[in-house]
Amino acid sequence: MSIRTIFARLMAERLAFGSFIFLALIVILSLVAGYIVPHDPLKQDFTNVMHKPSFQYWLGTDELGRDIFSRLLMGTRAAIQAALFAILIPLLIGVPMGILSGYLGGIIDDIFMRIVDGIIAIPAILLALGITGALGISLWNAMIAIGIVFTPQFARLARGQTLQVRSEPYVEAAKISGAGPLWIMGKHIIPNIAPPIIVQASFNFSYAILIEASLSFLGMGAQSPQISWGNMIQQAYSMINMNSSMIFYPGIAIILTVLAGNFLGDGLRLALDPKYRKA
Repeated sequence: MSIRTIFARLMAERLAFGSFIFLALIVILSLVAGYIVPHDPLKQDFTNVMHKPSFQYWLGTDELGRDIFSRLLMGTRAAIQAALFAILIPLLIGVPMGILSGYLGGIIDDIFMRIVDGIIAIPAILLALGITGALGISLWNAMIAIGIVFTPQFARLARGQTLQVRSEPYVEAAKISGAGPLWIMGKHIIPNIAPPIIVQASFNFSYAILIEASLSFLGMGAQSPQISWGNMIQQAYSMINMNSSMIFYPGIAIILTVLAGNFLGDGLRLALDPKYRKA
């Protein structure tokens, strides 16, 4: 299936395609935010504390006189960095682990799956908190923790898909022709298990943003002067009775981004899986 075909099918799903455009915009903003912010997001101006939305300050200012709109734009960096890095770790570790486990079987399968079962047995947010606490409190360590949390999901998915593909006639034909395991995994296994992996990655992309925001809200993620939507909510929480909009803006940003990731995942599932699309 060509990329053009996949994109055409995605465009046919209006909600999914709109989510794709929204997420693409968020990614672009995360790259250029430092160049387009109207005000310094770290500059404190005590003459404009809790300023209401105006032409100068589009979303108003916080309790230290900092421009909320500028901080919201800069917060896209932490969100996208966390999501991309948290997806990269399971793709590089979990997927190869699942492929080897499913294709080779035996003791390799037993060892890998017991490791995966042990990680899954711990609730995701508790595991992320524990890893972050052990590694040290920072945004990078939070991203590592999120990636480790996601790794078992990708490993089990890759293993299940590999078990299905390895019994296909073309894989058996490749074995008979003398092809080695690495060639078979690279030529036949990986291309055929890629669609569900991509769909899972799109769902986890949005979930990673939510976990990063949760860790930052709890003080275990991005630390000042770093800006993330999670620590914006944390800082605004104490002022909620005076200016609830300070929590509203980053909260809406998180909700829209997470929803967009989920809608995109549904659209990719329809575009990549003909059986699911037919159903």
